[in-house]
Amino acid sequence: MNEHVQVSTATPNREQAVGLAQGAVKARLAAGAQVIGPVTSVFWHLGEFGEGEEWRLLLTTTKDRYAELEKHLLEAHPWDNPELIATPITGAPRCLQWIEDNVTPEAS
Repeated sequence: MNEHVQVSTATPNREQAVGLAQGAVKARLAAGAQVIGPVTSVFWHLGEFGEGEEWRLLLTTTKDRYAELEKHLLEAHPWDNPELIATPITGAPRCLQWIEDNVTPEAS
């Protein structure tokens, strides 16, 4: 069985998060995505303390497809250096199989 990951990032607005989600899912780099927001983020950036409103994007994929998903997100992301985190996940076998089935490039 493949290892599975949930990938998270954030964007300045909903439309950008939805665009990243659509591109990743259509390319079968992620089985699915959720856009959550707006959320308030508190952070350090370029040596300064900040707070802002963002839209959180969560995507599910396999460890095998992560590198391609990361590349896609970094190339399409509106920020030069976005937070991009992959966290290992476990879940119901049918759900994990659904992820695997839908990130297979030749799936239709």
